[in-house]
Amino acid sequence: MGSPMVLDLMLVALAITLDPLPLMAFVLVVASARGVRTGLAFIAGWMACFVAVLVLVLTLTGGRPPEPRSPPSTAGLAVKLAIGVALVAYGVRRHLLRRPGGEAEVDGRRDRTARTPSGEDASAHPGGGSSSFLGSRLERGAVWPAAVLAVLLQPWGLVAAGAVTVVDADGDHTSTWFVLVAFCLLATASLLVVETYIAVRPERARRRLLAMRTWMADHAHQAIVAGSVLIGLYLVGKSVYGLAG
Repeated sequence: MGSPMVLDLMLVALAITLDPLPLMAFVLVVASARGVRTGLAFIAGWMACFVAVLVLVLTLTGGRPPEPRSPPSTAGLAVKLAIGVALVAYGVRRHLLRRPGGEAEVDGRRDRTARTPSGEDASAHPGGGSSSFLGSRLERGAVWPAAVLAVLLQPWGLVAAGAVTVVDADGDHTSTWFVLVAFCLLATASLLVVETYIAVRPERARRRLLAMRTWMADHAHQAIVAGSVLIGLYLVGKSVYGLAG
């Protein structure tokens, strides 16, 4: 895997780990009953998505990067361009259509920073009619709802950008596998930091993390818009350069 591809993959991983929506939900998960255990379940579900996507891509490519200027290579650049345009369009649309107190759709996820009619934080209950079911199980310390929540909150647009980048990975090189592991770890870094904090200093961590979550909720919109537009423009620029080169 060439150094430009490594840079692309690490930037995507950085954008994933800084996505505020899953991080806010994870804070609620670790602040619940048996927070360390449910936090580990969330991380396991989160990383399982990355592993599944990487395995799928490498299986389809056979671990061989396409030849430059070949039809598969051109198709990969076109897909990356489409993902970049979609991220930019999403960021701009979210910025223009944001309504105070409303909800914004993000790659099939919802930014539930608003309150429910009862005053309960809606982000604890993602996903339609199953929200109360998942939320109640999380409050009791059940493990599997945390893993399901991690899958639901994946920033799939960014994951897709990472997947199309991995098309250029060469499975014959040992360094490629180190890069893929680094991608998974960096994309999970913020969750791992929170999990370690809650395990080492549980009471202090809960107070500080819940306070930090309030700050993140106030700034989530700006962070998502900026991240989507910046990563999208980067992908567009790289794709256009590759197609025109």
